[in-house]
Amino acid sequence: MPAAGSAPVCAADIGWRNRVHCEDALQGLARIPDGSIDLLIADPPYGLGKDYGNDSDKLDTEAYLRWTEQWIDAALPKLKANGSLYIFLTWRYSPEIFVMLKQRMTMLNEIVWDRRVPSMGGTTRRYSSVHDTIGFFARAKDYYFDLDAIRIPYDAETKKARSRSIFVGAKWLEMGYNPKDVWSVSRLHREHKERADHPTQKPLEIVERMIKASCPPGGVVLDPFMGSGTTAVAARRCGRDFVGFELNADYCRLIAQRLDALALVPMPEDVGETPADVAATNVVKKVKATRAKAKRKAKVVKNTEETKAEANEQVSG
Repeated sequence: MPAAGSAPVCAADIGWRNRVHCEDALQGLARIPDGSIDLLIADPPYGLGKDYGNDSDKLDTEAYLRWTEQWIDAALPKLKANGSLYIFLTWRYSPEIFVMLKQRMTMLNEIVWDRRVPSMGGTTRRYSSVHDTIGFFARAKDYYFDLDAIRIPYDAETKKARSRSIFVGAKWLEMGYNPKDVWSVSRLHREHKERADHPTQKPLEIVERMIKASCPPGGVVLDPFMGSGTTAVAARRCGRDFVGFELNADYCRLIAQRLDALALVPMPEDVGETPADVAATNVVKKVKATRAKAKRKAKVVKNTEETKAEANEQVSG
């Protein structure tokens, strides 16, 4: 276990890559070369006064927005020209921060994360807040986005309902549909198997979707506020590199433990392809086979009809 203040390092570490630096991102980002990051995932303190073992979430509104602008301006130059950003926020500050980012990037989506909070308790003077807001931004029009890696498969019933010939071999039917901008994924409650000792830990399902869609295999993901280390874990599971920062030494040790646990599981680079690559390849093969079968069937039908027509001509002649 690393000492407080040291940086958890993976076996595949190359310089600054695959490290979580236990320091303030505002100071540490200088060590990351400009234009070297494929994807930036930011889950900053929300300004709600939560206890992260320090005062990072206890700023007033003016100070919070000023600090946000500082880290944004320090982090964005690290992105490649076709890089992108996902940022977790709440309704309290998302309007101001979205405007801030729109002045620097192109906004692609506002994603609503429905945390599946049970309908019980809560405030009595306004509506209960049960979602987080996620902003998806890109630096340029040619930003990297792999839809096939995150398609959601249709169930057997839906496929059966689309069994007419015009749908045979359709890629969208075989591979699944594009996730919508409302993501219904359960928060990590106290008994959840993923849950670590962190108050605002994000589910792997959400972060892995972001990485598969917006970071190419072998690319690098930057997280300036690592927290429990979910971004680092998700990156390793998806065959990507990572780099990040975390102020709290206890969380740095937690991240090291989670990464150590992954060392017992074969990583995607050990087999040359990510799980998403393998799945996509298999589906594409299936689509091609289905289309080829449909063409053969159509050819047989055409030949049969031509044979019948010739026979009729001979009879009438």
